[in-house]
Amino acid sequence: MSRDALHREGRHGTETAGCTIEGMVLGPFETNSYLVYPEGFAGQDRPCWIVDPSFGPEPLIERAKELGVKPAAIVLTHAHADHIAGVDEVLRAFPSLPVLVHEAERDWLSDPLKNLSLLGGMPVTARGPTGTIAEGQELEVGGVKWRVLHTPGHSPGGITLYHQPSATAIVGDTLFAGSIGRSDFPGSDPVVLERSIRDKLYRLPPETVIYPGHGPESTIGRERQTNPFVRG
Repeated sequence: MSRDALHREGRHGTETAGCTIEGMVLGPFETNSYLVYPEGFAGQDRPCWIVDPSFGPEPLIERAKELGVKPAAIVLTHAHADHIAGVDEVLRAFPSLPVLVHEAERDWLSDPLKNLSLLGGMPVTARGPTGTIAEGQELEVGGVKWRVLHTPGHSPGGITLYHQPSATAIVGDTLFAGSIGRSDFPGSDPVVLERSIRDKLYRLPPETVIYPGHGPESTIGRERQTNPFVRG
């Protein structure tokens, strides 16, 4: 959930060095849900991640089937309701997938108060997680390695997935194009959020393309220079 209303429609796909990131805007909060899959695989041998499946994930599921990719894991940048609401539907379509989230939010998927869905009057629960992820860990999809950066503040377990060779980062709700994640929720902390942006994200190369949880892509360099909430 961004501080500003950032609107986008449709589907987009971007090739990185070795991976394609394909996003869809889903649900009432216009959440970006992503398919991340490597190049160089044929047919159903190509694995993929499903990142942050939101409300109404059917288009995401159908796109995975259309591409012929084989989902290997559901990876969550954090466990607010609009980033986990589609987990169970994805698991029905692709049974036995690992569900990964930061340790600090291990119990949020099953707790509508912590994942904020109760505040909106529409309690959401989801299965999982089956495992947790931590700062500095490397996650691999089809031989392409992404490093986990712990970027809390919007939520205590917020993470960024960073692929250094292509200068690409999936940043969840930590940083947006021209905005930052909200820090007035239970479990949020504005001081910690600013520190995550300055000490983790703004230290990435300026050409790094960011894929946020809401709104369009941007770059680290652009946000360092122009973001009105946190300047570099």
